[in-house]
Amino acid sequence: MLAAELRALTGIQEVEPGRGLVAFRGDLAAVYRANLRLRTAMRVLLHLATGECGSRAALYELAATVAWEDLLAPGQTLVVDVAGQGEGFDSTAFAALVVKDAVVDRLRTRRGQRPDVSRTNADVRIHVHLHGRHADLALDSSGEPLSHRGYRPRGGPAPLSESLAAGCLLLAGYDGSQPFVDPMAGTGTFAIEAALIATGTAPGAQRSFACERWHFHRPERLVAEREAARASRRSSSAPILARDLDPRAVAAIRHNTQAAGVGDSVQVWRGDLRDLPPQPAGSLLVVNPPYGERLGDLDELSSLYGALGDTFKQRLAGSTAWVLTGSPDLAKQIGLRACRRLVLFNGPIECRLLRFDIVEGSLKQSDRE
Repeated sequence: MLAAELRALTGIQEVEPGRGLVAFRGDLAAVYRANLRLRTAMRVLLHLATGECGSRAALYELAATVAWEDLLAPGQTLVVDVAGQGEGFDSTAFAALVVKDAVVDRLRTRRGQRPDVSRTNADVRIHVHLHGRHADLALDSSGEPLSHRGYRPRGGPAPLSESLAAGCLLLAGYDGSQPFVDPMAGTGTFAIEAALIATGTAPGAQRSFACERWHFHRPERLVAEREAARASRRSSSAPILARDLDPRAVAAIRHNTQAAGVGDSVQVWRGDLRDLPPQPAGSLLVVNPPYGERLGDLDELSSLYGALGDTFKQRLAGSTAWVLTGSPDLAKQIGLRACRRLVLFNGPIECRLLRFDIVEGSLKQSDRE
């Protein structure tokens, strides 16, 4: 889905999906455009070097080959973030220290002064990805993950990331032309991401990016990209409905839709799943019910998943439902056979995105495989 998003953007070339990433070629404007418009990406990284890193000396040598004097202006601070696992490095903190030493030593040699490290407010974020005996070095142009759109408070109970929600919608084929409903909306992530898609709103339009602190940042180009993103907005052509029984969730949805700038596009109602009004044929329902992560939850949630299946059959005839769940046992309680199953990860939890085509007048039996 991310590769498809990139191919749809102008100025993006040589799109190549890889393991956990999609590589592409483009200029600085393309970096801005990707940060502003990509819905399923977590970060946009500017690749610098790839090489062996089976030891401290090898990683130090690799990092020392990068022309850091061209990337950090005098007086700028830096921080090194490390992800992945590499041979010879039991600690990502040690790998970060090695890269930091290489950067500092090179700049001290060429400038006669060393840059400072800032763990909380660095001007330049260096990203290191370890995999086996190799490492990739890059500049992080995004800063905060792109899933942090800015419309939802961080740090609270928010198990579904915005990027994952958008990916589910795109996998479901949602383009804003069909009625959409989430009957168990929680904080409204699915509904808000649906509204952003339906209105053509750039998901990064309301936030800043780490690349704005690069010394070679071109503010006028980013301004132009933001203006182009705003110009592409349109009115949603079909209703988007978010419902939840919890009044606190309803209040959160209303707050978040306004913060996202889509308050006029999302209808927010309080109501029980079992009381969902019949939806027009051709509707799309997407829901992320609880998975049952605590002891005893499976028994309590079985009836909820059963009610989900009943709601599909009774209120969604001629439409399609997608369920994201991390519990295969609970999914069986829906009582319908999924016609498609996609493996996704909600953080560390392996989930299934299940598609159910609800045909009026015929009820399919559950899949007991």
